Amino acid sequence: MIMNKIDDGFYSWLVDAATFDDVLDIPCMALPKRVEVPRNLIPFSKTPYSESHAEYVHFYEHDAVFKGFLQDPEQYIERLYRFPGIITPDCSLYRDMPLVLQMANTYMSRAVGCYLQEQGMNVVPNVRWGDERSYRPGITDIPFAFLGLEKHGIVSVSTYGCVRGEENKRHFHDGFHSMLEFLQPEIVLIHGAMPSDVFSDTPPNLHVAHYDDWTTQKRKKVG
Repeated sequence: MIMNKIDDGFYSWLVDAATFDDVLDIPCMALPKRVEVPRNLIPFSKTPYSESHAEYVHFYEHDAVFKGFLQDPEQYIERLYRFPGIITPDCSLYRDMPLVLQMANTYMSRAVGCYLQEQGMNVVPNVRWGDERSYRPGITDIPFAFLGLEKHGIVSVSTYGCVRGEENKRHFHDGFHSMLEFLQPEIVLIHGAMPSDVFSDTPPNLHVAHYDDWTTQKRKKVG
């Protein structure tokens, strides 16, 4: 079975039951089984050390850390079943990354999300954008960073490593507000710092749940 997955260049088995969005054929995720605000988040790499298994699992880590999961998520299913929810993989969309790779990473995040939903898990979509071409209409009427996602649901974003310096802040701010415009989420989970010059104009009626990154969580516990 592993050999078949390796031979399958675009991991079609992840999206056996999926429908696809727009001309890019981005896999469409359903709304989560339960729309709820997680008590806490835990990085995928730290899941073996969870004491309560009450957290939602996230992938806001270097891509290399969860490369094995992307290649064969099936072997991690039993571990993930112990947790109440999963946030889809945060496949990087760097601004200097070729556009086709930004699209491919968007595809992969949605494809894994579809697969996890098919396994009966409660899955929250992660939303990640790169340069303006990913969060502005262009090739598609809806920016491709937001394809495959239902409106009026719950989404997760991370600022970790993305809001250092004015240019990074500008892109995060503009992408975030574009996401709010196109997806109109009811709940947004925000992982990482929330600098005021990025979030000061966030709509007051938006339900935002904020979570410190893992390092900050541990530092606060020690302090």
